[in-house]
Amino acid sequence: MNYLSTRGDRTPRRFCEILLEGLAPDGGLYLPERYPQVDAAMLARWRGLSYAGLAFEILSLYIDDIPPADLKRLVHATYTEATFGTRAITPLKKPRHPPMSQQTSPGRTAPARAVEKFNS
Repeated sequence: MNYLSTRGDRTPRRFCEILLEGLAPDGGLYLPERYPQVDAAMLARWRGLSYAGLAFEILSLYIDDIPPADLKRLVHATYTEATFGTRAITPLKKPRHPPMSQQTSPGRTAPARAVEKFNS
């Protein structure tokens, strides 16, 4: 799979070329040239996989220049209970208190009020 810059540099680069590069030379971010399709059958096969197993399957869609056995070993060595402190790796936790939201505007915004005033 090739990756291209979001700022127009059309030079295709492989995953291993961009892994430690950070931004593209033109200052853009790297995005895949194409996005893999995930269908219902694939999702069904993924159900029940461990976190590391699922991560390997998803990463394999985007990384094809690291041998699968090496990628699998890296992923399974990374997503461990010892590293994350829990077997769930990224557990879902319920908040202790009901979630709250904050109102960010007391009604119409100042620019909207200015336009209304200007048009009246």
